[in-house]
Amino acid sequence: MESGGRPSLGQFILLGTSSVVTAFLFSVYRQKAQVAQELKGAKRIHLGEDLKSILSEAPGKCVPYAVIEGAVRSVKETLNSQFVENCKGVIQRLTLQEHKMVWNRTTHLWNDCSKIIHQRTNTVPFDLVPHEDGVDVAVRVLKPLDSVDLGLETVYEKFHPSIQSFTDVIGHYISGERPKGIQETEEYLQWQERLRLKQMEKEFREHEAQLLSQAKPEDRESLKSTCVVCLSNFKSCVFLECGHVCSCTECYCALPEPKRCPICRQEIARVIPLYNS
Repeated sequence: MESGGRPSLGQFILLGTSSVVTAFLFSVYRQKAQVAQELKGAKRIHLGEDLKSILSEAPGKCVPYAVIEGAVRSVKETLNSQFVENCKGVIQRLTLQEHKMVWNRTTHLWNDCSKIIHQRTNTVPFDLVPHEDGVDVAVRVLKPLDSVDLGLETVYEKFHPSIQSFTDVIGHYISGERPKGIQETEEYLQWQERLRLKQMEKEFREHEAQLLSQAKPEDRESLKSTCVVCLSNFKSCVFLECGHVCSCTECYCALPEPKRCPICRQEIARVIPLYNS
């Protein structure tokens, strides 16, 4: 403050800088608040005719934010698991996490500590398609890694304990760090092989018809009671609400989510076990 009660040049500069920073932060807050409000009001769009009509009516045929739910379908190739056979997906995350015990000098206790030492995420292009059959609509996912939660499923997990000599143990006690081991994890966003399942179902039906035509009359009844998926086990469950009896328990458990009847493709609400006497 200068003599006479007038603010100095430095105070003017400080006030101006503070005003600029405050205006910038308020502008960022307004933008984020607007985005959050638009996300709250995002429409839940059904993959089908609803999506086509909404896009045709939207300005520039573009919807800023929408909630779309569908089955995952790969565009070209898929990612194969390094550890699990016949496990395919469109997003793969491999993680190596170190686990160790660290001595706390304040509490005088050993505390668990973990740290990711390596992580790699692989992706391939994929679409979201309707769960229902016969609807020719797909939404291409361009930047899946921008998602906050990818919804990955752990398909492989193994802990490799560290091997230590007596000298190592003494050294770790002195240093205050005792390594426990490395945890190896593989996570996947698996794709629903609906088209592949349809092809398999068609092949199974053709194979079943061929077996029925070649079988003896007394063997045809036993073939009709076999599972339409594996053609080896007997049918052992009733699907509701469609009421079809077509699968064994093992093949039902192997169906992808959401589980659908192999005959009519209707979603299975509940299952009743079937006992053959």
